[in-house]
Amino acid sequence: MNTAAIYRKEAWYDLISVWRTPGFVIPSLAFPTVFYLFFGVVFNSGAASAYMLVTYGCFGIMGPAMFNFAMNIASDRAHGWLTLKRLSPMPAAAYLLAKFTTSLVFALLIIVALFSIAAVFADVRLHSGQWLLLALVLLPGTTPFALIGLILGLTLSDKAAPGVVNLIYLPMALLSGLWLPIHIMPTLLQQASWIWPSYHLSQIGLKIIAMDQGHALWLHLSCLLVSSLLLALLAAWSFTRMTGAKV
Repeated sequence: MNTAAIYRKEAWYDLISVWRTPGFVIPSLAFPTVFYLFFGVVFNSGAASAYMLVTYGCFGIMGPAMFNFAMNIASDRAHGWLTLKRLSPMPAAAYLLAKFTTSLVFALLIIVALFSIAAVFADVRLHSGQWLLLALVLLPGTTPFALIGLILGLTLSDKAAPGVVNLIYLPMALLSGLWLPIHIMPTLLQQASWIWPSYHLSQIGLKIIAMDQGHALWLHLSCLLVSSLLLALLAAWSFTRMTGAKV
């Protein structure tokens, strides 16, 4: 079997495995859509709905990436599946890229759902280029959160992983201004939001619809790139340390 076929099969089997887990699928898809229906449609309209489309879009794509990596890798470690993968001739990168592919599929489903709700029920009107550009920002924006999930999955037990992910995921979303507009938060929290990759991702998305805080695009891109690079280095070190495999 050639290398490309191995990568395709591993990605497909990982997606099927996750899709057969209702406890993961339902919350991942329901949380961002239900939240946006309530806060972006029922209680708001117009510009506020467009603003929340971006922030809840960021909130939506974070969850599957973090939980998929953290919970499933921690479970694979606990049950010896990761050891079996390491002993097999399959490239270690195929295992990781399969999980990232699954995260991208869920991110795409969430984006399509939120965009549909915004256009049909919230009367959000964007140019076709804005819709496309926003999707192209959100999809690769899953990367730093997948890396956080990978690090947690490699360092936590399968029982501890879900709780710790929630302890990071939910406060990060709140402190990044994904639930409440960042400009209404205290000045100290606004300044502290710069440490979170979710803040920079949301500001890049909001810049597309001209509703960001006005900072230069290159600043947010640089912060997002640097944080992703640091997380990737930590994840690579953790993966090598835990499995003995080369990424």
